[in-house]
Amino acid sequence: MAKATCISLLVVVALATAASAQLSATFYDTSCPRAMSIIKSAVTAAVNSEPRMGASLLRLHFHDCFGCDASVLLSGNEQDAPPNKDSLRGYGVIDSIKAQIETVCNQTVSCADILTVAARDSVVALGGPTWTVPLGRRDSTGASAALAISDLPPFTASLQELVDAFAKKGLSVTDMVALSGAHTIGQAQCSTFRGRIYNETNIDSAFATQRQANCPRTSGDMNLAPLDTTTANAFDNAYYTNLLSNKGLLHSDQVLFNNGSTDNTVRNFASNAAAFSSAFATAMVNMGNIAPKTGTNGQIRLSCSKVNS
Repeated sequence: MAKATCISLLVVVALATAASAQLSATFYDTSCPRAMSIIKSAVTAAVNSEPRMGASLLRLHFHDCFGCDASVLLSGNEQDAPPNKDSLRGYGVIDSIKAQIETVCNQTVSCADILTVAARDSVVALGGPTWTVPLGRRDSTGASAALAISDLPPFTASLQELVDAFAKKGLSVTDMVALSGAHTIGQAQCSTFRGRIYNETNIDSAFATQRQANCPRTSGDMNLAPLDTTTANAFDNAYYTNLLSNKGLLHSDQVLFNNGSTDNTVRNFASNAAAFSSAFATAMVNMGNIAPKTGTNGQIRLSCSKVNS
């Protein structure tokens, strides 16, 4: 069984490597040279209007990118899966960007690439690092709610479950810890952290009390709280500092620092912002290279919310 698992992982990594070799940062330089500036301007405007949108676009990309083919943007299916329903947002921003790009480059730039670049530009707009995005992904012609349920690690995940979920996609433990740092921005619903603030012991008591004020035991499921209570709208390394103080909001946050194998990585990122920024940028590229559709696979959608007729 162990040998089969190893071979399976090697196949995933090999496929991702082959696909990423077909991606290029200059993919649209000739066919749609204005695409990157259109995306950046739209994302910057959206984030300036509502800082939370930066986190929403980043999360939208993450939930798409255990596949990276814009399947999450299709109406229904994945959008209605438990990890995504009433949770993902930012679809309108992506739709608007797609419409703007279509006016200058008809059926040229994929929704998958728009979302990937928008995630990068969202991080930059909130003060985080930048990185070069390989481009050339194509859009899926379908979506799977079942895969969203099976592949995306839940907020209740243990450390081992997180490690396994990311390894299944060819991502390292360091990638996993770095990508978790995306929780330095954004907000979570009460229903996702109620169990932690009332039932867990590895939590700062004052922090738990503060969160309980807006998250009752039996109501307020949709009430929001910042994932990073220190600098909620700044992309920095405070998320890791919070973990050192047992102030991780989600169970799946605090397991990264709980006398386990990732404690030293968390300490490193908490004390060295540059190390986190570098690891996060690397992990985002690695995640963006997970099994993209390239060449003649998939399509370039005219509208991100539906397949071409």
